[in-house]
Amino acid sequence: MRVLAFLDGTLADPDAAHIRVDDLGLLRGDGVFETILVADKNPRELRPHLDRLARSAAMLELPAPDLEGFERAARKVIDSWIGGRELALKLVYTRGIDGDPAGVPTAFAMGLEIDEKVQRARTEGVAAVLLERGFGPDVAERAPWLLLGAKTVSYAVNMAALREAGRRGAQDVIFTAADGSVLEGPTSTVVVAKGRTLYTPPSTIGILPGTTQYALFRGAEKAGWTIKVEPIPAAELTTADAVILASSVRLVTRVHTLDGVALPDSAALHRELVAAYESEY
Repeated sequence: MRVLAFLDGTLADPDAAHIRVDDLGLLRGDGVFETILVADKNPRELRPHLDRLARSAAMLELPAPDLEGFERAARKVIDSWIGGRELALKLVYTRGIDGDPAGVPTAFAMGLEIDEKVQRARTEGVAAVLLERGFGPDVAERAPWLLLGAKTVSYAVNMAALREAGRRGAQDVIFTAADGSVLEGPTSTVVVAKGRTLYTPPSTIGILPGTTQYALFRGAEKAGWTIKVEPIPAAELTTADAVILASSVRLVTRVHTLDGVALPDSAALHRELVAAYESEY
């Protein structure tokens, strides 16, 4: 099932053509997006996602998005959904038609079914591989034109990395910087548990600030965990109590195998962290 809505709150036929072939989001990946989990009609972290959409748009020098319109479209999709109790809500915002003198952006919200592979990853965990992204942790500050930390529709590299993981017998990737420190996953934020402390890398090194990671940290802190945002050497992942990939749809997913080597059993710890996250909702 799919539901499509525009920013004025009107529904559209998701099987009809709506995007022109000369839209710059299609031609050049010149746009941004957000994916939000909706559970029982309740969108999780909607405001943080909208704020991040605006931040990404500013990094691309797009016109400031109509956040009220996006919220209106999101609500129309949610209210019109008749599928399962969960859906993935996508907010998409591109530069619009190539050469359009008016410079009108393309904007819409769409609801999609959640793949059963997502459900398995939530409960069973995933195998991941380390892949170098090819830059140092200071490049985001030195080269802002690389748009590191923006959630753009240019996902070709991320998808290529996931295909490489598949060739290596894994389902996911943890990117590393040239100095061997942890960055992020193609579609997730990395969280590491050691003792009663949770760690995640700082967004200043050129990674996307994680909305699910932030919610997890809120819940975990209330449950007595210490939280720290600091660089994580990739070499420390194999000795951590748990390695978690936090994302909007897969939520709190544990990594059970890294580069073909089984990590310490974190099933019980994972259940505790899932409970801490869910306590926020």
